Amino acid sequence: MNENLEEQSKLPELKLDAKQAQGFLSFFKTLPKDPRAVRLFDRRDYYTAHGDDATFIAKTYYHTTTALRQLGNGADALSSISVSRNMFETIARDILLERMDRTLELYEGSGSNWRLVKSGTPGNLGSFEDILFANNEMQDSPVIAALAPNFGQNGCEVGLGYVDITKRVLGLTEFLDDSHFTNLESALVALGCRECLVPAETGKSSEYRPMFDAISRCGVMVTERKKTEFKGRDLVQDLGRLVKGSVEPVRDLVSGFECASGALGCILSYAELLADESNYGNYTVKQYSLSSYMRLDSAAMRALNVMESKSDANKNFSLFGLMNRTCTAGMGKRLLHMWLKQPLLDVEEINCRLDLVQSFVEDAALRQDLRQHLKRISDIERLTHNLERKRASLVHVVKLYQSSIRVPYIKSVLERHDGQFATLIRERYIDSLEKWSDDNHLNKFIGLVETSVDLDQLENGEYMISSAYDPNLSALKDEQETLERQIHNLHKQTANDLDLPVDKSLKLDKETQFGHVFRITKKEEPKVRKQLNSHYIVLETRKDGVKFTNTKLKKLGDQFHKIVEEYKSCQKELVARVVQTAASFSEVFEGIAGVLSELDVLLSFADLAASCPTPYTRPNISPPDTGDIILEGCRHPCVEAQDWVNFIPNDCRLVRGESWFQIITGPNMGGKSTYIRQVGVNVLMAQVGSFVPCDNATISIRDCIFARVGAGDCQLRGVSTFMQEMLETASILKGATDRSLIIIDELGRGTSTYDGFGLAWAICEHIVEEIKAPTLFATHFHELTALANKNGNNGHKQNAGIANFHVFAHIDPSNRKLTMLYKVQPGACDQSFGIHVAEFANFPPSVVALAREKASELEDFSPIAIIPNDIKEAASKRKREFDPHDVSRGTARARQFLQDFSQLPLDKMDPSEVRQQLSKMKTDLERDAVDSHWLQQFF
Repeated sequence: MNENLEEQSKLPELKLDAKQAQGFLSFFKTLPKDPRAVRLFDRRDYYTAHGDDATFIAKTYYHTTTALRQLGNGADALSSISVSRNMFETIARDILLERMDRTLELYEGSGSNWRLVKSGTPGNLGSFEDILFANNEMQDSPVIAALAPNFGQNGCEVGLGYVDITKRVLGLTEFLDDSHFTNLESALVALGCRECLVPAETGKSSEYRPMFDAISRCGVMVTERKKTEFKGRDLVQDLGRLVKGSVEPVRDLVSGFECASGALGCILSYAELLADESNYGNYTVKQYSLSSYMRLDSAAMRALNVMESKSDANKNFSLFGLMNRTCTAGMGKRLLHMWLKQPLLDVEEINCRLDLVQSFVEDAALRQDLRQHLKRISDIERLTHNLERKRASLVHVVKLYQSSIRVPYIKSVLERHDGQFATLIRERYIDSLEKWSDDNHLNKFIGLVETSVDLDQLENGEYMISSAYDPNLSALKDEQETLERQIHNLHKQTANDLDLPVDKSLKLDKETQFGHVFRITKKEEPKVRKQLNSHYIVLETRKDGVKFTNTKLKKLGDQFHKIVEEYKSCQKELVARVVQTAASFSEVFEGIAGVLSELDVLLSFADLAASCPTPYTRPNISPPDTGDIILEGCRHPCVEAQDWVNFIPNDCRLVRGESWFQIITGPNMGGKSTYIRQVGVNVLMAQVGSFVPCDNATISIRDCIFARVGAGDCQLRGVSTFMQEMLETASILKGATDRSLIIIDELGRGTSTYDGFGLAWAICEHIVEEIKAPTLFATHFHELTALANKNGNNGHKQNAGIANFHVFAHIDPSNRKLTMLYKVQPGACDQSFGIHVAEFANFPPSVVALAREKASELEDFSPIAIIPNDIKEAASKRKREFDPHDVSRGTARARQFLQDFSQLPLDKMDPSEVRQQLSKMKTDLERDAVDSHWLQQFF
């Protein structure tokens, strides 16, 4: 609360007179309604927001509505809030980089005349880039996608177009999708999409609801556009103006698509790419293929903690945070973001990355030297982007120059390496750097800067064109220096005339108001008052002294001011020319940026592999149709990186025909979830091209990782926990192939025991018999372990290779205390440990004792050693006497009976009323038990 009051005290004061307020109110009423837009108005020293936007800002960012003020009086009064410059940057970053439900608009003007000067969405940061990334690195490239769905007999044909405005890339693709839109979800994740354009009509149709759900799961903003905008009629002509090179390849590419061309046409219109001439000839167009990379849906990204989350306690909670040891400013981070969302499927390309990582791991000196040079590399991609958008200044050019002069050092460091993969390093990096840094490319740019920019002034923080670069500038500089000398000589002459020491008593000042003036202290003034009055013009007398001039100084000062203005004007023209020339090197900078950012990410992989307390190892990669997934001494990279964890490694052997489908049982907190997740994380890391936290690793490439490891309610979409679980599982059953990796944790626990077990069994059977993908299935349904016992009964299950594993836990028989050992061992777990875990949570002893008693009665959960065999046999026989559906119906009725009894107001009823009510309830229960053998046993 104190922080809120402190923040309010810093709020800029809303200063508007009655006329200004009335003019603004009349303008504000004319603005169209847009519930998503947050509109801010620039009032020079501060910003304001009004109406619903003011309330949103007050509640979201100030956490109180007491910050609101009323603009105007009576019925026309408008809620308003003032926003400081710093708070404006905070709001802009949150809306455009974090939230997915708002857009941002900035207006400039006064009175009733205001105009929209900047607008941005999460997908199109637009003109807000300078504000968003002035003091922060750009970690990810936002992408806008557009969808043109078309339902047919075989499913939904999805046409997808996308644009990455930062990298100036356009793409399109078409694919057939299932009823859960699993392919669409994977595409949105892989592209890093932040905003999705859809035809407005689709929102009104129930058959498109699963599509909107898939977009929502990815955290993507949905923007509806008119269906008429999804037209590809003039697309080739428009692309011809935007793309580099000939239009013929573009025409051939677009002609192969039906729906996607309309989607891409909508994006060109929405992002207004053709309205900015700086885009012309700077874009590339490519076809995106779903089969190019491993597919990851939003559930898998969350389950494997691939990307950072606001709730992370530290950066090592996510795979990105752990692996991000990049040191180029922004470029490496963005490439790592992309690689983690697009793991490779090509064995040769994966091994190529692994070869390079191995080189850097084995040569610590090479790794250290390269990182020292890469730390001095600026964000070349964004600097180039600013050059192309004509938003660059001499500062951007100098930063590119400072990065460019590091390239020869990086090349020489790479050339010194003579390890096993030196040839690969030469082909991949040295040759590329030589190509881009010869006299016709980067060296030419370096020469341009060294000739044109006054590099000596950089130490003073001044970015200026060198006077020697242009004859006119040189002449103006000479004239300026001549006038400076004349003014300095006049200063000396005046000091002699007044018999005052130069600089000590008679000072020469340069001011905005008077230009060049002489100044003496008030103490010295009486000594020269007579001369001042007769030969000089006194301008001002203040505490700091007396300022005066004469006709000579005024004339020289005016001439000097005129020359300075001409010099600035000439500088400005030359800066524009130099920046324009620098922009012609865009292709060179893009090539250099590609090489350096890739080098940066692979060095980051090597640094992680070599610096961990237990070093990572290089995985052996095999094609998807051959080989197994064998991880010896496997660890979870994020869990072991936490300070408080002493991680216990485990082996995982997913072997075709033996243990391709693994059922993992064991107690809560025993490590099942960590174990199955770490397998998925290791496979993903390997296919990204990184070493993995294992002693030895052999990995058969997977085309997709499906993970269902716990779900939460989504009340806003009317989806319960169990429904969310079923939707995610349905995506697995629809989208998985024998080349996928499936990870399932605690399936079926969100409903009744019998229903949940039945679903789990059926899903296991389907995966084993139909999908045949390697699977890790963690469960508390111990009955599922019987699947492995049927392994030898028929051939196809033998080939599937179902195997039981369990996480080991020890119970001390003397005090019944449970100790987790976190080791995964072959075989099924022989008991459950739920009550022991309750003891861990400090349940009252009476509750724990009653739980043991009831568990023993209902499910025979008591330790096997305590129960005699004849009692166990009798109990299991009793269980088999009742039909599962009978038990399910009976328990529901018994639960209702107990619930009705608990709701009786016993404290307000006399004994006779209680007996009468109980008799009626018992009679009703006996009547309902006629068809339930299970209920009848209690009478």
